[in-house]
Amino acid sequence: MTLKAIILHGTVVIDAYLVSSLGEAALAAMGLAAAIAGFILGAILAFSNAMQIRTAQAFGTKNAVFLKSALVSGLTVSLVVGGVGLAVLAVFGGSLIGAMAPSAEVAEMAKGYLAVFSIVILGEAIGQCLSSYFNGCGRTRLPLYSFCLSLPINVFTSIVFIHGYLGLPAFGVTGAAMGSALAICVQVGFLIYQLARVDGHLARIPGWRQVTFAKTLFRHISFSLPIAATFISATFAAHFCTLIYAKLSLNEFAAMTLIAPWIMVAGTIGMQWAQATGIIVAQLLGQNPSEHVLDRFLSSAWRGAFVAASIVAVIYLIICVSATYLYTDLSIETRAILFGFLPILLVLPFPKQSNAICGNTLRASGDTIYVMHIFVWSQWLFRVPATALAVMYFDVPAFWVLSILFFEEVIKFPLFHRRLFQGAWKRAEVAS
Repeated sequence: MTLKAIILHGTVVIDAYLVSSLGEAALAAMGLAAAIAGFILGAILAFSNAMQIRTAQAFGTKNAVFLKSALVSGLTVSLVVGGVGLAVLAVFGGSLIGAMAPSAEVAEMAKGYLAVFSIVILGEAIGQCLSSYFNGCGRTRLPLYSFCLSLPINVFTSIVFIHGYLGLPAFGVTGAAMGSALAICVQVGFLIYQLARVDGHLARIPGWRQVTFAKTLFRHISFSLPIAATFISATFAAHFCTLIYAKLSLNEFAAMTLIAPWIMVAGTIGMQWAQATGIIVAQLLGQNPSEHVLDRFLSSAWRGAFVAASIVAVIYLIICVSATYLYTDLSIETRAILFGFLPILLVLPFPKQSNAICGNTLRASGDTIYVMHIFVWSQWLFRVPATALAVMYFDVPAFWVLSILFFEEVIKFPLFHRRLFQGAWKRAEVAS
């Protein structure tokens, strides 16, 4: 799961690296377009994460009807969310880019990137859903293989389209989106083939979990909505903040655009450990184990979580120290800002990791509404307004803008840990 997620977010880093050779304006255009598309991708990923837990519960009960219901319901929801998102993007995307872009040149490049990236959004609606299904069933290698297959295609075709090699015209920023679109088509084709090969028999199993598909879909949405709302809120808050970052100076915005994908990629090590913990807890709860079994598992998972947080901090250290060599085409000021992020990046992984273990464990037990409240209110009552004030009113340096992420984790810390230590999650009956 970690390797797959690193490759997923690494694609964004690779695109940013390839586009960085075109200059700060091209990089800002891609960052702006990716932030807008991220609202839709975030919604798709949110429901996919909910489906991952639901599938894990079904897999733990060893009920084939339950498993088929989770798959079909999750896929239906994902396609509807992706379709609605694309419709909204078609109507309002151009106006939003025009309002947020720092110049007309950046706006035109962002619109071209976003038009092609719509194919990626549709592909992710299917691909993320199937990946979450395989993860919930414990077949975590299949999503990894799909990304290992698509990544080389993405890198090669993006280079060709961006710079116009092999006799093709140079598409610039749009070329990065074209490479991603071809790669997602290959990836989705692989996942559909593996689903038919491994679990094709589910199509022949009659019946649904709640008698009819309509009731089954409604039950799936009822379970998924608090989890999805949590992830949607997190993604929307992150991308809303990215739009606010566009009001920074060009060098600061370029630095934030570069460090954000690295935070996602390196942070994935800890986040996927926490999600894997939640999957296994959901599978165990489906088998009605003793509290001793759950305590023993969670204790070992928690120790591993802090090792993961240490690894993330070391990666951040390497990235910041190497900024001068990684981004030689950018200005000295932009690289200096990147290096200045180091102190806050060294401490951020530890409270974030511990909070993630708590949140995923509580979700696995069905305590989804409480987790949703912690995330939603900390984001929209603290992070977003604090970012807006810091950038648009007080004009603080980029370092302190990034530090808001750390202070948000500190606020969430006592709320998560108190709930987990109360122990009610160990007595949840997920099968019912």
